[in-house]
Amino acid sequence: MRLSSLLALLRPALPLILGLSLGCSLSLLRVSWIQGEGEDPCVEAVGEPGVPHNPDSRTGLDQSDEDFKPRIVPYYRDPNKPYKKVLRTRYIQTELGSRERLLVAVLTSRATLSTLAVAVNRTVAHHFPRLLYFTGQRGARTPAGMQVVSHGDERPAWLMSETLRHLHTHFGADYDWFFIMQDDTYVQAPRLAALAGHLSINQDLYLGRAEEFIGAGEQARYCHGGFGYLLSRSLLLRLRPHLDGCRGDILSARPDEWLGRCLIDSLGIGCVSQHQGQQYRSFELAKNRDPEKEGSSAFLSAFAVHPVSEGTLMYRLHKRFSALELERAYSEIEQLQAQIQNLTVLTPEGEAGLSWPIGLPAPFTPHSRFEVLGWDYFTEQHTFSCADGSPKCPLQGASRADVGDAVETALEQLNRRYQPRLRFQKQRLLNGYRRFDPARGMEYTLDLLLEAVTQRGHRRALARRVSLLRPLSRVEILPMPYVTEATRVQLVLPLPVAEAAAALAFLEAFAASVLEPREHALLTLLLVYGPRDGGRGAPDPFLGVKAAAAELERRHPGTRLAWLAVRAEAPSQVRLMDVVSKKHPVDTLFFLTTVWTRPGPEVLNRCRMNAISGWQAFFPVHFQEFNPALAPQRSPAGPPGAGPDPPSPPGADPSRGAPVGGRFDRQASAEGCFYNADYLAARARLAGELAGQEEEEALEGLEVMDVFLRFSGLHLFRAVEPGLVQKFSLRDCSPRLSEELYHRCRLSNLEGLGGRAQLAMALFEQEQANST
Repeated sequence: MRLSSLLALLRPALPLILGLSLGCSLSLLRVSWIQGEGEDPCVEAVGEPGVPHNPDSRTGLDQSDEDFKPRIVPYYRDPNKPYKKVLRTRYIQTELGSRERLLVAVLTSRATLSTLAVAVNRTVAHHFPRLLYFTGQRGARTPAGMQVVSHGDERPAWLMSETLRHLHTHFGADYDWFFIMQDDTYVQAPRLAALAGHLSINQDLYLGRAEEFIGAGEQARYCHGGFGYLLSRSLLLRLRPHLDGCRGDILSARPDEWLGRCLIDSLGIGCVSQHQGQQYRSFELAKNRDPEKEGSSAFLSAFAVHPVSEGTLMYRLHKRFSALELERAYSEIEQLQAQIQNLTVLTPEGEAGLSWPIGLPAPFTPHSRFEVLGWDYFTEQHTFSCADGSPKCPLQGASRADVGDAVETALEQLNRRYQPRLRFQKQRLLNGYRRFDPARGMEYTLDLLLEAVTQRGHRRALARRVSLLRPLSRVEILPMPYVTEATRVQLVLPLPVAEAAAALAFLEAFAASVLEPREHALLTLLLVYGPRDGGRGAPDPFLGVKAAAAELERRHPGTRLAWLAVRAEAPSQVRLMDVVSKKHPVDTLFFLTTVWTRPGPEVLNRCRMNAISGWQAFFPVHFQEFNPALAPQRSPAGPPGAGPDPPSPPGADPSRGAPVGGRFDRQASAEGCFYNADYLAARARLAGELAGQEEEEALEGLEVMDVFLRFSGLHLFRAVEPGLVQKFSLRDCSPRLSEELYHRCRLSNLEGLGGRAQLAMALFEQEQANST
């Protein structure tokens, strides 16, 4: 009985016991096998560096039992040497050693530079990363937007030799392929770029339309210059030492023949028309031949067409080939849509999962009410979603053109679908809705009042709703001028008498975040005296500021904090900037700041990157903390039952205690980054448009950002800056400001008091106190 009861108790654990026993047995058996087999003879013994390796050793380890230990070399910087900031290369591809794919060189002349060369530039320049024009002698006026290189000699061999020398010297390390053509050649740029993308860059290649030399063998061929030819980078590097010898030994009236003979005589390489399965196809255009009527397969598949006698013929060829490429693209889209529609039946969702239009992403599905994309309502004259917040504003500019294009496209598609049975004519737009879907593009819903006309002439008014989509096309990188983080920043601090006490904290923060890290930045203090401040017998209100600046200069040798004194009753920001602008060169990068701003290294770098001379001015939006009396500091956990804390300042330091909430002050525009040359240009335009008393009145009510916005053609970049965190302060709203600026100043002060929850709680507590 005892044995049976014991087995009954152990029965649930029997599988576990058997599994453990079997596992231990197999482990012991595997260890015995490994010890019996010995070491793997295919594994080399690895020793310490500098110790000879014994090939007869089978142990897999060195004779010494010591393990290899890495030696850690600590970083050491000589404190006596000045700190030097490491600068990155201009482009990341320079560090990676990558190169651009294709460079196009066009051989032109002084007579055709302003005609055929301009036509080539307008038809193919936007398809290639770089397009150069080489001529013997240029004219008095070079066409705009074209990079022309003049060699000073019209001889064909000299022109070709100097062109190859220039390509090797300036671009030999930057491009894999070089395409050389004449200005009387039309090139199908997308096909040529695709051809260069399919060829290997590690071979010496001379590819084009192969022609035989007169009296030479079949193996000696050159590429006809009229149809263009490709040279690989490796071939150009090998050819460079032989250019001088070929120029003296080979006589030829044609540059393409001279190059072909030079390659054959010096390197033994001739022209080929086919390589790695890629055929270079060209077409010789007959005289007085109409490109619109040309439909041969050789023409339709050509990479280059030659000769082109005039610029208008070049544009007609471009129109013809662009239409062919567009038809081919539409045909491929239709085929892909048909394949998607056929395969959708096999998916789990079936035809219900097919989105419209076919092949484009489905509309964005919101997961909460905060993600719902709203529709903007419009008519043919007005839109009811305005940038300034007003309920109704005129439909004009790009928005009006966009709506007109959508209505015309809808009418065109309706006529294409129902003709010849019905023909529609638009009477008016009843309702219009549009929204931007980041996954698809711009969506439109139009209610159109149409007049339908049948084949027999019967007319009838119809109201129909149509839906359209302008899909997102290929994302392209906008070309922007190059900027660098090595530019010196000149900070400008206008300092009224009322803010003199707060300037001491600004100077200490400036020393900690700019002077100690040795940032490439300077500071100019603009001391603004009132009419009665600092007079005879009166104390200097900025005496403490000047003493603090002198102390910083003593603590940081080589640093100079300049200050300028200005006396004005109610100075405007523009007038103060005029004073500073005259004291600095035109290439100075200004950072206009306030006494409450704390600029750090990251803020200065973003100032350097976002302010572009002749292109863009940057006015950051700082983070303004709320009034501590209304929004007191809270512990991270918060009191029991408390609601969510207001937004904390970005990048707040936890060691400084719990932060006070705040918001990005969109109404303030006191901080700004811009170049002196751009400011002077905008200021001159302001003086030209406004003269006399009108200018004086305008300056009283303008800020620097308004000057750039109204009197400059630059891009005005306005974005939140998490690195600029300001303590709570009430701005001094001068009654001399314009009505708009005064309203913005007052609104900034009111919105900076606290969040809605804090303001509501303060009102509630005040009412409770009044009631008791």
